[in-house]
Amino acid sequence: MVIVTDNETLETVCTGLRKSKFFAVDTEFLRESTYWSKLCLIQVAGGDVEAIIDPLADGLDLRPFLEVMADPEIIKVFHAARQDLEIFYRLMGQVPLPLFDSQIAAMAAGLGDSIGYDSLVHKMLKINVDKGSRFTDWSRRPLTDKQLTYAIGDVTHLRDLYPLLIGKLTERKRLSWVDEEMAVLTNPGIYQFNPDDAWRRMKIRKYTPQWLAIMKLVSRWREREAQSKDKPRGRILKDDAIYEVAQQAPRTAEALGRMRAIPRGFERSSMAQGLIETVNEALGDPSGHAPKIQRPEALPSGLGPVVEMLKVLLRIKAEDLGVAPRLIANAADLERLAAYDDADIGALKGWRLEAFGHDALRLKAGEINLTLKGKRAVIEER
Repeated sequence: MVIVTDNETLETVCTGLRKSKFFAVDTEFLRESTYWSKLCLIQVAGGDVEAIIDPLADGLDLRPFLEVMADPEIIKVFHAARQDLEIFYRLMGQVPLPLFDSQIAAMAAGLGDSIGYDSLVHKMLKINVDKGSRFTDWSRRPLTDKQLTYAIGDVTHLRDLYPLLIGKLTERKRLSWVDEEMAVLTNPGIYQFNPDDAWRRMKIRKYTPQWLAIMKLVSRWREREAQSKDKPRGRILKDDAIYEVAQQAPRTAEALGRMRAIPRGFERSSMAQGLIETVNEALGDPSGHAPKIQRPEALPSGLGPVVEMLKVLLRIKAEDLGVAPRLIANAADLERLAAYDDADIGALKGWRLEAFGHDALRLKAGEINLTLKGKRAVIEER
């Protein structure tokens, strides 16, 4: 294992990584008290390279490593990659493609839904991962030997898992499943934090122009404050407070101070005036500021028996495939599928259509039956 704290050593590590067809990547970061993740470590393992890169080291230039991450000829292997990719997107301005997420691959291989790294290592490599250093302060220096051992294990085991997972997926002809699921991770839009889109994270509780306009503009205001102050959104204003502000529409600091979800004394803070101005801006033109959202369409009545039959079919299919039923379809999907043959749901797209959707439509059309053989529910052709 190499500890990288200078540019010369980093160049050597990058030269080694360029010789690999793939390498495993992980990061350690802190985000409890900040909006942006504070990158503390980068771990890599590929070929003969096992290295821990210290981005907090004085004078260390990460550009050579980021160039390797951007190399389209080398596969970057992660586990539960979303937060790691957010960090690299901010550093690189792009998603480091091509990439492979072992958590998604494990799901497709029937090894568990959202399986943790330590559980996957134990299941496939018969190795117990020491979890003792998981929640340590990775920003403190020097790092202990125990921390370093834990950190490098996050990528050495992952490097060994990758070919095994590829083998399982190839054997079960499910590599295409992984490609479809990875499409979400590779979409740059999910790593872009445009304050104008912050309202999309919120739950829509009312559909009046005034409520929607205030919710949208206050969400934008909070996002800007969180980014500029580098603080978590919740430390600026919690979601429940935004909902109450949208409902009560406080125009003054006094009105703001009477609200239950607003922290005591907030109305006297430097941020309060900006929040009040934002509310008044929304109230000045509610229809103009409100996002264009349609109310959810009411489903036809009498769908209960059809939904129950679809649930049975889903469980049969999921057990045959060795995956959790909710990976294929959730309750809302089944309700919409019961109502409409052309429902815009995941269960009627991609691998889910092949695994479940086609037979779900055939069941609705009366082309197949569900019956019992002994104690087991099975599908029969009509």
